[in-house]
Amino acid sequence: MYPRFIERRIREALKDTRVVAIAGPRQSGKSTLARAIAGARAAYLSLDEAVVYKAARDDPTGFVRRLAGLTVIDEVQRVPELMLAIKLAVDEDPTPGRFLITGSADIRTLPAIQDSLAGRIEVFELLPLSRDEVGGRRSAFLSDAFAGKLPEGDALEPHELPRLIASGGFPEAIARASRARRRWLEAYSAALIEQDAADIANLDRRRDMPRLVGVLAQHCSEMVNLTQIGAQLGMDRKTVDRHMGVLEQTFLVRRVNPWFRNELKRLAKAPKLHFLDAGLAAALRRIDPETLGPDRTSLGPLAETFVFAELSKQASWSEERVSICHYRDHDGGEIDFILESWGRQIVAIEVKAGATVRAEAFAPMRKLAAVLKDKFALGVVLYDGRNAIPFGDKLWAAPIASLWS
Repeated sequence: MYPRFIERRIREALKDTRVVAIAGPRQSGKSTLARAIAGARAAYLSLDEAVVYKAARDDPTGFVRRLAGLTVIDEVQRVPELMLAIKLAVDEDPTPGRFLITGSADIRTLPAIQDSLAGRIEVFELLPLSRDEVGGRRSAFLSDAFAGKLPEGDALEPHELPRLIASGGFPEAIARASRARRRWLEAYSAALIEQDAADIANLDRRRDMPRLVGVLAQHCSEMVNLTQIGAQLGMDRKTVDRHMGVLEQTFLVRRVNPWFRNELKRLAKAPKLHFLDAGLAAALRRIDPETLGPDRTSLGPLAETFVFAELSKQASWSEERVSICHYRDHDGGEIDFILESWGRQIVAIEVKAGATVRAEAFAPMRKLAAVLKDKFALGVVLYDGRNAIPFGDKLWAAPIASLWS
């Protein structure tokens, strides 16, 4: 079993919170982690099992009332009615650590949970494996960056970045060779749409979801234009928006909001689109490591979404709350990621798939640093090169592997 660096935070939450939830995409390791945390003495119930599912649907209150001690309920989004029953149970007995639930949909967005368990639940996000979890060594990238220190790291070997992007972070995918991995990822996408999307939403055009996912993969790392996407599918923008919302709930894609501050005017308002697993995005684009290396046009967007996924994973277990946005002004200045801490410190990150970095890549960061002054902690251009290179006060080019090594 790979180490999951969020495990400690979940164990701590069980000591003072009545209901603890692990939310994340299917096959990200939620059930394995929940079993490891709960231990052999806890009851374990999966709503993917037909008998358990039927019992929970037929009599949610009676189902929960019969449970004692720490209970793990897997894939809770399949029976939303359980949430009210769990609320009644933990209100009767407010002992911390009553329930450890998992869901392959974003539990925080499900109305049944928002309405029923407010103030009684803490939700943790478990995304596919990060590169430092695969390597077994926890990265200090975020803490170092917010402290204004250049994160140290090794350089990747030639052609290693395309391999890492195409591998993604799902344990089942990582274990497979290139062609078998691609088939697994394609089957995974289809199964997720058929099962989890149906569980959480009644979509008018669910049959069009596979086509939508394919189109979104082609728009990976771009600004979201619902009208343009809809035109490719014969959908209106409201339908595209609703379907994309379901894909976000199932952790397939994420719309990254634009960053703004009152000190800065004329900033773009549209979100950017990223996949939460770069390997899945590559498979949907029908790109493998062998063709990805020479094809810098395709490598750039996938490298950006790969970095986004790594940052999202590290933010999920960070001791400090970290938000991830993008920056784009009306003068054409862009920064791929703006990381903001709870104390409003800013780290700016740009991603370059090439092996060289030019000074002009830092122009938007210099502009931002001049406005934010002491709140600007660090600006980093992550690139596929070998050396860390200073480009001015608080500005560095660094190998992409600085994220995890």
